[in-house]
Amino acid sequence: MGLFSVLFGRMIDKRIHSYQNDLITKHCEEVQNIYNQMRGWRHDYHNHIQTMKAHLALDQTTEVKAYLGKLDADLSDVDTVIKTGNIMVDAILNSKLSLANARKINVNAKAIVPSSMNISEIDLCVIIGNLLDNAMEACMNQANPTERYIRLYMSILKEQLYISVSNSFDGEVVKSGKAYISTKGSESRGFGLMRIDRIVDKYDGYINRQHEKGVFATEIVLPL
Repeated sequence: MGLFSVLFGRMIDKRIHSYQNDLITKHCEEVQNIYNQMRGWRHDYHNHIQTMKAHLALDQTTEVKAYLGKLDADLSDVDTVIKTGNIMVDAILNSKLSLANARKINVNAKAIVPSSMNISEIDLCVIIGNLLDNAMEACMNQANPTERYIRLYMSILKEQLYISVSNSFDGEVVKSGKAYISTKGSESRGFGLMRIDRIVDKYDGYINRQHEKGVFATEIVLPL
């Protein structure tokens, strides 16, 4: 029994270490994506300044006004930032969805979250982060990039927080009884699903996972 406990403990430690490495890798990728976006904005900003300076040097104020009008319209078009009403949730959502967009995954998201609630913001971010990580990984395994998509919906329904994430996927899902098992190839297999399930249980919530051909969906309800 002593030897078994030692070996089992080492196995768990190894899986936790692998899971943590996966989280760090994902975080680094998200930071790199944000950095690349900032570099792009800086480059565009410099070009816009040079264009307007050239118009002003020729005393073309009408052209400058027209150019500013176009910039204002462009900024409105690209403003895809999700504003839920909760700062921490905004941070994790926008980080994950920005990464999904960078991976050319079609994203449709709508979310409303209370600014304060009895649900820990950290727990909620763990749920959202794992749901979207799993959705992105499923999408990236699809052979046809044009068919990749993620749909996210969060809202308050009858004093409960409702979360729905659906995504396209290609292949077969693996189940053990009624439970879904992650098909990731790393030793961190299933840790994300376990974290989600434990947090939902912690708040006496409800979780439902369903799949049909080409679509996987998760619904979570947490009492407020």
